[in-house]
This record gives sequence, structure tokens and C-alpha cells, in this order.
Amino acid sequence: MEQARAFLFPALDQLHDPMLMLGMEAAVTRLHAAMAASESVLIYGDYDVDGTVATVLLKTAAERAAASMGVTADVRYHIPHRIREGYGMQESRIATAVEEGVKLVVSVDTGIRAFAAAEECKRLGLDLIVTDHHLPEDGGVPQALAVLNPNQAGDTYPYKELCGAAVAFKLAQALLESTARDEDERTRLREKTLPSFLKLLAIATIADAVPLTGENRVIASIGLRELRKPSQPGLRELMELAAIDASQPISATDVGFRLAPRINAAGRMDIASDVVEMFLAKDVEVARGLAEKLHRLNDDRRATEAEALREIEARLEKSMASSEGLPGIVVLDDAPEEGQPVKGWHRGVVGILASRVVDRTGKPALVMTHEDGLAYGSGRSVKGFHLLDALTAVHSEGNEGLFTRFGGHAHAVGFSLPSESVAELRSRMELYAKSRALDEEAAEETVECDAELRLGEITPDFLSALELLGPFGNGNPEPLWVSRGVRLAQALKVVKERHLRLSVEDPEGGVRFGGMAWSRRSNWAERAQENGWAQGDRMDLVYRLRHNRHPDFGGWELEVLDLRNEATEVRTEN
Repeated sequence: MEQARAFLFPALDQLHDPMLMLGMEAAVTRLHAAMAASESVLIYGDYDVDGTVATVLLKTAAERAAASMGVTADVRYHIPHRIREGYGMQESRIATAVEEGVKLVVSVDTGIRAFAAAEECKRLGLDLIVTDHHLPEDGGVPQALAVLNPNQAGDTYPYKELCGAAVAFKLAQALLESTARDEDERTRLREKTLPSFLKLLAIATIADAVPLTGENRVIASIGLRELRKPSQPGLRELMELAAIDASQPISATDVGFRLAPRINAAGRMDIASDVVEMFLAKDVEVARGLAEKLHRLNDDRRATEAEALREIEARLEKSMASSEGLPGIVVLDDAPEEGQPVKGWHRGVVGILASRVVDRTGKPALVMTHEDGLAYGSGRSVKGFHLLDALTAVHSEGNEGLFTRFGGHAHAVGFSLPSESVAELRSRMELYAKSRALDEEAAEETVECDAELRLGEITPDFLSALELLGPFGNGNPEPLWVSRGVRLAQALKVVKERHLRLSVEDPEGGVRFGGMAWSRRSNWAERAQENGWAQGDRMDLVYRLRHNRHPDFGGWELEVLDLRNEATEVRTEN
């Protein structure tokens, strides 16, 4: 009963004590000393939502903690340029930090495999604190004054699935709690400061697709509520540009599909430090200008992505039409086919392209683009196929490693390798996938549903209870419902040549719902024509329930995942 109550009603006191994390005491002590001595501190971030938000949270917390100590903090930050510097901590930037007078470097959302950068810090006399959530190498972690990562050996922190920004938040929380001067300050910290931090942390948690379970669920739930009170001018402006109405409940879908892409666009298409500047800006005009820039960059990203997707779609169609079909893992690069012009895909969108290939094929995918003799790639995976393990295995097959750099986790990876080695990568990955029978498993398309439901049972009380189960996402998926024998109340409407808009009703009670069937792996418009579906037909549906909050035509709708005359291939989970 207590577990159910905690799940349905997340509260701030469900967050774990940050001091339970291995290395936290040493990290807080060193930051205290840095601020007391007015030392320059460099936060070394990353260019995605997780890394930029982590930078904002830690910089803000350090400056507030210093103010509580009666000193002024000198906290700088560096967000690497995706194209010019690439992922991870670079030794050259460490050397520059020394020249700038920096005494302490704190990494956020990166660093757990930065052995060379850690050695450079040691050689140059810099202290290093690593905060990260990515999986460490088998050989351990870099030598640093402190390493904060719940996934490292020997760490007994109760929850292991935090994103990078959440690990940085834990350090921020511990620092703020340690410098609170009295009970009034501690009360403000609990009631105002920490919830305010969670609004940005929720964005990073949802954008990084970590499981929305345990502590992450608390972060996302409270953070989404706090997003309705955006105090930072930059956040307010970005939410307005993303058409997110703060007067209405904000969902994980709003964050994942509206806010996060605009934040990520800076690192993909230009300079991710603009994100940090936007969130830290106190001047409304400055914040608005930066938010508008992110909005424009997202439009540019979408156009760039669409052009590359057209080429990828053509390749996939050709492969699927061949007698051999697609292999167990899809490996694509922008090397042109014979007789075709060289177009080149933007390095900033290869991760998105990999996600689209997974959506289209149901198979894990690596997508690469070539530049100056190197192939830069990103990968996305499917359930049951650990992508980082796959890259680690194929990397170590020969006498020399295949990749110049790689990292990530089970579902997403980034890497680079010599362009001439792409064919070898493709061969090794296909063999690895076949050894795990991935091709047969991935090819099997099943829809697993949670329960059968009559449309007439979808009452206001039912919908209110359903909303308590959110926020939904990785680790806490939205329930899938089956309704059998519903009637098509109106003729199906084709949208953009592939999708279907439909209206269905419960034949027993006349309850009617509208909905959309979005085409991903199959063309719904073609299926409707082949089956001759028409008004009055009795159908079986698999769907999610969606709350459309549009002021003119909002309400609850169905997001249809499957639509067919019989339900013999649909199974429900007990």
C-alpha cells in the first residue's frame, strides 16, 4: 500500500540523501575549499540537453552556496563544440584551463572514460571531480579527487538510473545543504530552491530517456509541475516558442517533443553554450534573443534531417524490396551509391537519423557521416540488444581497436572510426547481431497490450486515475488498451498520404472517440484501401489515450497503434 501511494503521489522527501553517493563527501569538501579560497572552478559539460542542464544546475548551486559562505564564486564553464571538439573531455582544453588560472575542474555528464584528460589534470596540478552517469569501462574509473557515478564499482547509492544532470544535481544539493546557515535557509532550500532546480532537471531526465522509475519518477513528476511556474526568462521564452501553455498541465511528451529538440538543436547545429547562457540570462531581451535562436536552429535541424531522411528512406525501401532484405542491424553512412552525388549528412543529426531508422525498421541502427577521413556516427537500439556491449565486442576483435573513440549505454552510442574501416564495422556488427539471433527477434512485430477495455468504460473517473500513473516514458510506458468490435462511426480520412484520422464508437453505449493512426513501419492509408475499411465496419483497436488540450477542439483522443478486423494476433499481459 505504501509503495503504491509513493508511486501515485511523488514527493520531495522521496529523493535519496546525496551523501549516500560514493565520493560525495570529498567532492563537497573540495568545492568548499575552492570557494573559500576564491579559486577558479571550471565546469566541463556536454553539448546535449543533459550536459547543458547539468552545467546550469551546478553553476547556479555553486554561486548560491558561495553567497551563503559570504564569498563570491568564480565558476566558469566549457561546453565542447560537437564538430570541432567532439564528445568528451579534451586534454587541450585542460591545458587552456591552467593558463586561465583554473584550480579545479568538475565534469558533468562526461568524464567516466576520460583517462587521458584525468592524467593531464594530474600532470598540470589540477584537481578533478568527475560527475557522470555513463557506464564505466571494465578497467575502472579515471584517477580523480572524486568520482560521482552511481554505476561505478563499490557505490551503494540506492538508485542507479540517474541521468548526468541528476548526478550533478546531487552534488548541487549536497553543496547547498552543507552551506545553509540556519533553519530558515534550510526551509527555503527544501520548499523553493530544490523544486525550482527540478524543473530543469525534469527536462534533462525526460530528454535523456532514462527510466521514469524510482527517483527519476519523483524528479520528472515534481519538475513537470514546477514547469508551470517558469521563473527564468529564457525558459519562459522557450516554452512560449514551443507553444507550451503553462496554465495547463505539462506532460513528458511536451518536454520530449517540444522543449528538448529546441535545446538540443544548439549543440547539433551551432554552439551549445547558447543554451547555458539562455537559462542563466536575467535580462528578458537577452533571454528572448537566445530562445529565438534555438527555435530557428531547430527549424534548420528539421530541414536538414528531412533531406537526409528522404535519402535514407529510399535506401531502406530498396533494401527491403530485395530478396535478402535488411540485416539484423542496420548500418548506414552517407557515402553515395554509385552514380549518385555526394550530399553529406550533418554530424549533428546522425543520432536523430538513427532513431528514425529504428522506428522505421524495428532494428538497431548505426548512422554515420564522413569528414576528413573519419566516420562520425551515432547508434540507437531496440529492447534486448545492448548497443554499447556490441560496440565494445566488435572494437576488440582484431589486433588493433576499430574505433578512435566510442561510448554510451545500452540504447544509444556515439563513436568515430577511420572512413576506410566502415565496411569492417558493418561486417563485424552483422556477425555480432546474427550470433544473437537478432534478425529473427527484431523482425517479429508484436503488440503487447495491458488490458481490454470497452470505450464505454472510459469515464472521467477512469481518466483521472490514469493521469495519476504518469509521467510516462522509458521504464513507465503508457498503457496500451484493446477495444474489440468498435464501429467506425465515420469514413476514414487520409492525412499526408500515410496516416489515418478516424472516429469510432462503442456499439453498446454509443460512446464515441476520435483518433489518429500514425504510419511508422507501415502505410495505414494503403492498408485501409487494401482492406476496404468503410463507415459502419466493426474493428478491433490497440491504442493509447491522449489528452489534447487545444482550447477549440481539445479532449481525450485515441492514438491508434493497430487496427484490424480480427484480434487473433493481439495478446494482453496479465
